[in-house]
Amino acid sequence: MTAQFITTRRVEFADTDMAGIIHFANYYRYMEEAEHAFFRSLGLSIMQPQPDGSVIGWPRVSASCSFEAPAYFEDLLEVRLKVVRKGVKSLNFEIECWRGETRLAHGRLKTVCCVCRAGQPLESIVISGEYAEKIVEWPDPSVGNS
Repeated sequence: MTAQFITTRRVEFADTDMAGIIHFANYYRYMEEAEHAFFRSLGLSIMQPQPDGSVIGWPRVSASCSFEAPAYFEDLLEVRLKVVRKGVKSLNFEIECWRGETRLAHGRLKTVCCVCRAGQPLESIVISGEYAEKIVEWPDPSVGNS
């Protein structure tokens, strides 16, 4: 079980704008990539097929990002994701992008656990099974408790 996840991401040339810095929209992509990598690190997926043909998914219902310093082509970024709230049906993530000791951006994502059935609208569902077992809030409530 983990409440914090860290991954790295290199700034590619295609990620930059004419000023040679990362285009702001790419931070949202990096946040989403970190979310996907977090789920995979737990042996889970954000799109989990079910035996009945439906899919458990995690659509975003809100996203925000604040920018503090520029990143440049070839910079190696550390992307830190924390689960700051685990609700009955939703997860709130706090995500930070760092270059060395400099925080470049910080953002939030809120996702809702949903079942996707062909031809039907998304339906929010209770977080259960492996998702409920493996995803914990930061700080991890089990740390220091005996």
